[in-house]
Amino acid sequence: MKIIKRSGIEVEFDLQKIIDAVNKANDSVPDVQKMSREQIMVISSNVMRIVEGVGRTLNVEEIQDLVENQIMNQRAFEVARNYITYRYKRALVRKSNSTDEQILSLIECNNEEVKQENSNKNPIVNSVQRDYMAGEVSKDITRRLLLPPDVVEAHEKGIIHFHDADYFAQHMHNCCLVNLEDMLQNGTVISETAIETPKSFSTACNIATQSIAQIASNQYGGQTITLAHLAPFVDVSRQKFRKRVREEFAAEGIDLDDDKVNAIAEKRVEVEISAGCQMLQYQVITLMTTNGQAPFVTVFMYLNEVPEGRLRDDLAMVIKEMLKQRILGVKNEKGVYITPAFPKLIYVLEDNNIEEGTQYYELTKLAAECTAKRMVPDYISEKLMLELKGDVYPCMGCRSFLTPDRFTDAGVGNDAHAKNYKEGVHKYYGRFNQGVVTLNLVDIALSSRQNEERFWQIYDERLDLCHKALRCRHERLLGTPSDAAPILWQNGALARLKKGEPIDKLLFNGYSTISLGYAGLYECVKYMTGKSHTDEEAKGFALKVMQHLNDACAKWKADENIDYSVYGTPLESTTYKFSKCLQERFGIIPGVTDKNYITNSYHIHVTEQINAFDKLTFESEFQKLSPGGAISYVEVPNMEDNIEAVLSVMRHIFNTILYAELNTKSDYCQECGYTGEIAIEEDEHGKLIWKCPNCGNTDENKLNVARRTCGYIGTQFWNQGRTQEIKERVLHLGAS
Repeated sequence: MKIIKRSGIEVEFDLQKIIDAVNKANDSVPDVQKMSREQIMVISSNVMRIVEGVGRTLNVEEIQDLVENQIMNQRAFEVARNYITYRYKRALVRKSNSTDEQILSLIECNNEEVKQENSNKNPIVNSVQRDYMAGEVSKDITRRLLLPPDVVEAHEKGIIHFHDADYFAQHMHNCCLVNLEDMLQNGTVISETAIETPKSFSTACNIATQSIAQIASNQYGGQTITLAHLAPFVDVSRQKFRKRVREEFAAEGIDLDDDKVNAIAEKRVEVEISAGCQMLQYQVITLMTTNGQAPFVTVFMYLNEVPEGRLRDDLAMVIKEMLKQRILGVKNEKGVYITPAFPKLIYVLEDNNIEEGTQYYELTKLAAECTAKRMVPDYISEKLMLELKGDVYPCMGCRSFLTPDRFTDAGVGNDAHAKNYKEGVHKYYGRFNQGVVTLNLVDIALSSRQNEERFWQIYDERLDLCHKALRCRHERLLGTPSDAAPILWQNGALARLKKGEPIDKLLFNGYSTISLGYAGLYECVKYMTGKSHTDEEAKGFALKVMQHLNDACAKWKADENIDYSVYGTPLESTTYKFSKCLQERFGIIPGVTDKNYITNSYHIHVTEQINAFDKLTFESEFQKLSPGGAISYVEVPNMEDNIEAVLSVMRHIFNTILYAELNTKSDYCQECGYTGEIAIEEDEHGKLIWKCPNCGNTDENKLNVARRTCGYIGTQFWNQGRTQEIKERVLHLGAS
């Protein structure tokens, strides 16, 4: 059995240290107030029993809380007071230098919590360590100097989560839709080097990847590019090849008619598209940004984003090649093709590709094959998005959606000074998200003690606190000069502002969004009603909870002209943090706090038996109430031999829900060559570990595991809470 020290290091649990600490506190009081030896042994055995029964590794603070409570249970109040005083004095000493131990444990790779904080960062790599070290300093400054004490306290107690505090000291925003069209068609600047309009498709892809890396280093969230912005350069290459073919054959004295010239040129175009897509995929995977990971980038594939005709057909060619290369995968260090984490792919389901016999149906079948093998692309329904948002556009990264453009209709104009701005045409590329604060819905419910009147009162108090925290995010960006990130604010990725010009006007009028996240709707409803929100008797309460979030955002937006939006938070490490805080504050409550995770956003609980079609239909009602971002998923077995079933789910997505994905398994054991699903088991200490079902290998350095955890694929393993959640997922679709 192990514990996590304050520095993050995981060590063996030593009961004798607890006994020694209690004895010291006991020795500090008069004899008449001392506990007996038997009472001290009762305390130690009770603590041991509780620690063994929790089912996860506790940290030092949690164990000291247990000791404190057990001393109080013995009614040894003076001993408890001295124990508490000692803890307080030690805390003051630690606060005088709050980051040293944490940073040293990072350098030595001993920090278990940070090791599993981000499933796409390898904490052993120097660049990742450098980013984490800087992050520890930023978090310390943020806690002590930049945030109000009540926001810090709520964050530390798991009442809210103030996301990305490790970047808050800098004037950085969250995620964005890259205006790649402006950068490519009108030129840009990368690392103080002027980049002109590319003269070929492959050059356009190269510029795109360089831009992606620069953008990723100047923000902390995901970014999205669309293939529609690259597609025009296919014809640029086509015309170049046609001219070159004529010149080559003319030099040899061979006269070719236009049909033959065009046929030869088209073969070269196909080769160039293949090379360009390969460059895009491999550079994204192999590029290392300043935060020590590959750029978190999403590639959008939407046929109707360009006019019908040659351009749309060229876009279809590019999409086809992207899908073919993703189906193949990338080679790992053993030379075996595996599933990469990035780029994430999104494919739009449309009238012209969803049914057999439509123009681009073969492309959709290829997308289904890709999903069955590599877990991407994810799917947006053009039909549902037009109904709900009026326009079709991608999310920024994994799920954060911009609000529908309102500044164009209001005549605000081209505040970003984009060179591709079209008056009267709704604008999405070049817009961004300011940041996220997430509300723990489960804590509200438990704090109310099942009193519904009290529930709504606490809910409003917590919303006020979230609003205060979100205002901190907004105000941190106010006054940021465009010079802070030239690639973003001066050279076209988001804007073309002047040097020294503040970005302030891009924070209002709906140009950017700011997100009120939420987590644990299932557990919240379960506690308040005794039922899952899939039960008709509880569903109404669940929808009311969701509507309350939207009402709050609408009020703030009307008052401040800032686009607050409800966001289904993609909990990763936070799911474990929230769970631990709930257990500490409220104990173990069956069906509510008895897991080491809480449920993402509005999702049906991972253990609940429901088929894929019913799940998507049910969750679609809640996704509508999460307009700032949300994604639904269905868990499926290996579907490579059942593509028709995948297509059936895709058709259901088109008709039912705006944004959804299919989760399958794509793992590899480097020890024995096994491919399939690497299992999750408990070791002798009760810790969840990954194990090859074929050879028993448990060395994470020799296992390639890919799982979608919160909208994107993770490949660097997860903390104990998220690992338990992955282990307990049930299938929503059968294998046949």
